[in-house]
Amino acid sequence: MDYHNKLVLAPMVRVEFCTFILTFSFAILVGTLPFRLLAAEYGADITYGEEIIDHRLVKCERRLNEILGTIDFVVKGTKEVVFRTCCAERNRVVFQMGTADAIRALSAAQIVCKDVAALDINMGCPKSFSLSGGMGAALLSKPELIHDVLLILTTLRRNLDTTITCKIRLLDSSQETVELARRIEKTGVSALAVHGRKVKDRPRDPAKWNEIADIVASLSIPVIANGDAFEYEDFERMKDATGASSVMIARGALWNASIFSAKGKLPWDTVKKEYVRKCILWDNDIKSTKYTVKEMIIHHSCLELAEGKAVNKSDTYKDLA
Repeated sequence: MDYHNKLVLAPMVRVEFCTFILTFSFAILVGTLPFRLLAAEYGADITYGEEIIDHRLVKCERRLNEILGTIDFVVKGTKEVVFRTCCAERNRVVFQMGTADAIRALSAAQIVCKDVAALDINMGCPKSFSLSGGMGAALLSKPELIHDVLLILTTLRRNLDTTITCKIRLLDSSQETVELARRIEKTGVSALAVHGRKVKDRPRDPAKWNEIADIVASLSIPVIANGDAFEYEDFERMKDATGASSVMIARGALWNASIFSAKGKLPWDTVKKEYVRKCILWDNDIKSTKYTVKEMIIHHSCLELAEGKAVNKSDTYKDLA
């Protein structure tokens, strides 16, 4: 994977309900196959999948879906698809994993690594389901856990012939983040994605591009900058401001995936319809599809209008279409 001058779709997941993360959890997944393919069609060079917890992946088996032409990772003994990919995205899809244990992370990674372009370890997710399981930002919140972070990355690098990266958030001070980034670089990862916000920051808080710039200046590996890119022009502006090799986008892509197009955004209504078409074609979970469509509507319109109400009431793809 080349991480220079790339437009990157960020990993996205919205937690709906969670109970004791080691046992089971329910989540609305956003960055599923149809959305990744849509973003790539509009110009995304690298597309991250939704974060998948290692506990779930180790329960899965790889199955070829001859009807859809996909590779499905399905919970053994069930029809529950945890992750779906296809050959068309093989060279650009990044599988993002949530983990707090090096051995379990390796076991999970070995299941999926041959069907993706890279593996990313999520060390910046502030969601409660990650924190409660000792994953995501929890790995960065306590100094005694930093060793676990480095062990996970080192274990994967030494045992897999696959590109390994990780994604972090900013720590309390720029100096602390830079020191962490340097230690992560020494594990041999190929790139580091940095969300320019701290765990306590909310999406409305401005991303701290200056602190991303401090990290870029301290590393020799590519840094992917994430936070507050909402227009195509923001990609170059963010690269100039931070010095980052590439730029990652989440909410801007969720609202209109054609943000990746150098020709300019398409009308969001056009993008929305194309997304639903792809979801039908690739048999996406309808809850995931409805959530993404509603996010588009909320940003551009209102769920209380006729279309929003109809989407809420949709039980099938026939209803939604």
